[in-house]
Amino acid sequence: MTVLTVVLALLAALGNAAASVLQRRGTTQVDGAGAAIARWWSWATRLLRRRVWLWGAALLAVSGLCQAAALAAGPLAVVQPVMTTELLFTMVIGSAVFRRRPDVRTWWAFVAMAAGLGAFMALLSPTGGGSTVPGSRWLWSGVLLAVLMVVLTLVAWRLPPAPAAAVLGTATAIGFAGTAALVKDALGRVPDGGLGALATTWQAYAAVVVGLGSFLLLQLTLRAGPLVASQPAMTLGDAFLSMLLGRVLFGEDLTLGVRLVPELLALALLIAGTVQLARSPLLTSTDGKERPW
Repeated sequence: MTVLTVVLALLAALGNAAASVLQRRGTTQVDGAGAAIARWWSWATRLLRRRVWLWGAALLAVSGLCQAAALAAGPLAVVQPVMTTELLFTMVIGSAVFRRRPDVRTWWAFVAMAAGLGAFMALLSPTGGGSTVPGSRWLWSGVLLAVLMVVLTLVAWRLPPAPAAAVLGTATAIGFAGTAALVKDALGRVPDGGLGALATTWQAYAAVVVGLGSFLLLQLTLRAGPLVASQPAMTLGDAFLSMLLGRVLFGEDLTLGVRLVPELLALALLIAGTVQLARSPLLTSTDGKERPW
């Protein structure tokens, strides 16, 4: 777990957090967060005219570059879990922008999530793994991930706002984890083929398609229901699926054995902190609905 990889992942998480605040504000200004998912084309064109949303999109692009650099420098099972700090940064940025001081419960959630993540990553200690993935591994895993995303999206379509947001958040997490794996695989071919390899490998084009699809799904997720329902699913789902993909696709090593019990305790602390932080008044209004970001 190199320092450079962690720093780049933290910068990507910071960019994602700032983009989340700006884009959430843009989506709610265009349409109510609890509105049904319909007339999406009209909604999308109006969203593109919102300057605050466009600034969020620009920040998301910058954070994507930082994430790509982190993936090129280190294991997938390190980069994506470190990016769960996005939720911590969102709280800090939200408190500064909206001038609301975190309550005691929020601070405890902040500490629990940070401590749980730090302990979990230190104990798990992801290492090694290849820089590219054989095509045969992508064939079955890619189909499985695509099917899961489609099924979850169709299921969410018939659910009330909060469950729909949670299910769509899970589908979005699958998309982002898959995109990160594709980016890492594409970048892993650069040392042998140079930058020109990015133009000749299918992984680079697949990463663009899956990334754009996941980005659109993120907008639908933010619009479908409360952040407290979608954020834990997106944050934790992306991290855990990325660790699984890092192991299955890239052969990255995860330390288990005698460390399993403390790892599970650290994981429980991380999950509890994430869920509680997503319920913070800084991210939700007092009636349990989302703030008009």
